[in-house]
Amino acid sequence: MPNVLAIGFDPHTVPGFDPAPIAAGIERGSKLFAELGITEDLCLIDFSELDGPALPKIVERLKQKKFDCVLVGGGVRKGTGLLELFQTVVNLVHWHQPEAAIAFNESPGDSPDWVLKALEQQRNR
Repeated sequence: MPNVLAIGFDPHTVPGFDPAPIAAGIERGSKLFAELGITEDLCLIDFSELDGPALPKIVERLKQKKFDCVLVGGGVRKGTGLLELFQTVVNLVHWHQPEAAIAFNESPGDSPDWVLKALEQQRNR
């Protein structure tokens, strides 16, 4: 059974943002992972902790166990002014989970599709 670590923002901590659609998408994605037999671990970053404990928390999760795939959520890479965070997260994944496939999503609800594609790409390399 493959396992995936999904890294993204806790939608309830992003200022000026309605968390409901993203929270519902995360829940939908989690149900789809379970239906596909994929174990999902969530690593949701508190937006207010970007200048402090967020990165050490990500490193701690990456070191917990071997993951077959690490998914970096859209909020981490699409948000204005977050390019440095995105680059740092990708490098942390590369350094701490060098055997893991890396996936990116369009929305939380389509995360399983992108993880499956990344795992297939890994098998076919």
